[in-house]
Amino acid sequence: MLSISISEGIQGVKESKTVIGIVSDTHGLLRNSVVDELKDSALIVHAGDFDTPEVLAEIKKIAPVLTARGNMDRGTWAEGLSEYDLTEKAENMLCVVHDLHHLALDPAAAGIAAVISGHTHLPAISEHKGVLYINPGSAGPRRSGKPLSVARLLIENGRLMPEIVMLED
Repeated sequence: MLSISISEGIQGVKESKTVIGIVSDTHGLLRNSVVDELKDSALIVHAGDFDTPEVLAEIKKIAPVLTARGNMDRGTWAEGLSEYDLTEKAENMLCVVHDLHHLALDPAAAGIAAVISGHTHLPAISEHKGVLYINPGSAGPRRSGKPLSVARLLIENGRLMPEIVMLED
């Protein structure tokens, strides 16, 4: 885990900040603007629909990647991708799944702090039963007038602060 720690004051109080880049539905296209948004991430979460192994390989060059297999991720290269996956970052359990309707557990009961999903191509942030839900939207080819976007999750002193980042190109 890469974490930026800043010591403040003579009392030795430490503040910890972790940046997680979130992307989904790249559909074979890794835009330069997406790479720019992800480059300072301690972890990248990709919620599926890479469509090609090249996109996954390029993202792995930026930072460690937590993935979910999307409905368009097919072939032998995608066999190693799980339907959903879990990790702990900055003392918060994160879960990634492509289609939220396919999540086979109760996030609140499982102690999950945030669920990251894709599939809809629409960016959204919501909270339900104390669990944060983040859909970064789509960062791949434009479809049906839907926006291009990614998300960022800042975890600072245990507090989750998500944001949607709209992309121009």
